[in-house]
Amino acid sequence: MKLILEEFAPDSNSSFRIMQNPRLSQIFYWHFHPEIELVYIEGTDGTRHVGEHISRYSYNDLVLIGSNIPHLNFDYMVKTEDYEKVVLQLSPSFLGNGLTQTPELKGIAELFERSQYGIAFGENVKLALAERMKNIRTIPPFDQFLEVLSIFQLLASTTEYELLHEKPVENQYNKKDQERIKRLYQFIDENYQRKIELSEVAEMTNLSEAAFCRYFKRMTRLTFIEFLNHYRVNQAKNLLLLDKNVTETCFDCGFESMSYFNRTFKKLTGVNPLAFKKHYF
Repeated sequence: MKLILEEFAPDSNSSFRIMQNPRLSQIFYWHFHPEIELVYIEGTDGTRHVGEHISRYSYNDLVLIGSNIPHLNFDYMVKTEDYEKVVLQLSPSFLGNGLTQTPELKGIAELFERSQYGIAFGENVKLALAERMKNIRTIPPFDQFLEVLSIFQLLASTTEYELLHEKPVENQYNKKDQERIKRLYQFIDENYQRKIELSEVAEMTNLSEAAFCRYFKRMTRLTFIEFLNHYRVNQAKNLLLLDKNVTETCFDCGFESMSYFNRTFKKLTGVNPLAFKKHYF
């Protein structure tokens, strides 16, 4: 699983970037960027993976992701091409000092601070903003700017939302750490189907096993085994959605016993693998 630092370039004559229907369903795009990101997706079911949070969304989703929070593209492994997706990215300081010094923008400033938890919005908010998000690229630049402010003001004023983390997700990635964590995620991506020894990954980072465990927990807020289980369960979900049976999925994802697979899957998703599969077939 490669963690990618995504480069940001605002749209021409704009202080933000809007991407309409970027198609990444066949790519596991685990990435982060300094920009705040608002994602709207409609017409499919998929995985919401933001920081440590992993869950499923059904039909549509609207999520605000704070600066430098690693996240997965929301259309990874979706089963249809007939869906709408809009991604809005902007710098936390896109209004300069105006964001914090203008009383009328206080709510948006607080929303941006709250975005460091990751925020998923409720059904009424999604319904209110669906057409506005899908049509935002069709309006002139100045009207687009006002529309972006209006959308964020609505998000700032609603109480219909869920915080995806109990604490703000802090950016832990300096340049050296970015390269080191990329190597680790790539190693996991290439080897998760087999048993991975702690000594292997510790050696990769030139750390003792104890030092590696402390480092990995600091960087990801998960132990290495917890993170590996998250990754394997996420891969297992994808295989089950491709109609693989539970036994095949268990061993194809690196679990060494059915009992441990079932227990881990239920702990992370709330249901066992068979119940998860039956829900979609």
